Amino acid sequence: MSRRALAAVSSVLDQAASSATNILVLVLAARLSPAAGFADFSMVYVAFSVLLGLNMAYVGQTVVLEKDGGRLGAVCRSAAGFTAAAAAAAGAVLAAAGLALPGAVGRAFLALGLVLPIVLVQDGLRYCFSALRTPERALAADALRLVCVVGALLAQPEGASPGRLVLVWGLSALPALGLGLLLLRPYVRGARADLRPYLRRGHLGQRFVVEFAVGNGSSQLAVLGLGVFATPLAVGALRGATTLFGPLNVLFNSANAFGPPVVGRASGKRGVVRLTLLLGAALAVLGAGWAAVLYALPDRTGRQLLGDTWGAAAALLPATGAQYAVMGLGTCALLTLRVLAPKATLSLQVVFSLLSVVFLLGGYAAFGVTGAAWGLAAGSALKAAAGWLRVARLRAPAEPPATAA
Repeated sequence: MSRRALAAVSSVLDQAASSATNILVLVLAARLSPAAGFADFSMVYVAFSVLLGLNMAYVGQTVVLEKDGGRLGAVCRSAAGFTAAAAAAAGAVLAAAGLALPGAVGRAFLALGLVLPIVLVQDGLRYCFSALRTPERALAADALRLVCVVGALLAQPEGASPGRLVLVWGLSALPALGLGLLLLRPYVRGARADLRPYLRRGHLGQRFVVEFAVGNGSSQLAVLGLGVFATPLAVGALRGATTLFGPLNVLFNSANAFGPPVVGRASGKRGVVRLTLLLGAALAVLGAGWAAVLYALPDRTGRQLLGDTWGAAAALLPATGAQYAVMGLGTCALLTLRVLAPKATLSLQVVFSLLSVVFLLGGYAAFGVTGAAWGLAAGSALKAAAGWLRVARLRAPAEPPATAA
């Protein structure tokens, strides 16, 4: 196997290990917790997911775009240092909020504040290894992370509090963090960290944060808002349903990460569109098929997966399945635009991601948690339709794919 092929395989496997960790954390927490306890845990995990995405956008994406090989050591050391400092500051805010909030959810946010620097720095090392073109080192650390978190959560007693589960989940990242830093050390030895670029106005990560905020963070925060302003059980049901579709998230992320170079080799606009349409149709069929399999699961099997949360989550499977089916089409529409017209995606993300939030909250107000799930599905469908309409309106003599990629 060539070095390039090995790197590609390692990157895909690393993404799968990272996604599997997030999926299994939620599955194990659901099995260990009553429905109310999992709802509290889900609220905290949504908050973590937003912070993780912000760090990926502000720090991670700028690291992987670094092209000066002579600066990579300093860039990686600076990225790790900034992530640690920012995570410590955010963790202090979360810990203070946890002390102010009453009950189990307050203790869970306090626990998240304590472990946030560990989990964010450990995840952030993935982007350093990607920039250094050594994804197999990220895979080694993330595989150890997966083993440790599963083992640590399996050792917890049934009915463990959300705060305890969050603390155990966070501390289980310490071995992977240590291994990651050890594997990174040869590349950053002698390099000096400089955090000032991350604080300057116009830092490239600021644009990526905007795209993340409207594309992903807005819906996550809207789901979190349901638990704050309505009922935490709604958060647990929505998170439980989407957790079951975790394998599809791996495929969507892989399509976004590795799709442009592959699609860019197609001949002209027609070749690119034909390829992405086929891929989108395949992902849509896979999403619908996966939903059908989950819907057909016996109740006993479902409870083994999600515990007491299964009943509420199972009722959302038709809506969530429809959402993931159209998300497959939407992902490939955005992939097409990224190759043919890269500047066309931000406006779509802004308008239709915010529209999805409106549908989510409006659906919940009108029809409860089921309406919220169908609202997300409607928003995803409109985003997919708008994306393909934008593709159709591209002029035939579009920018050559090889140049745009």
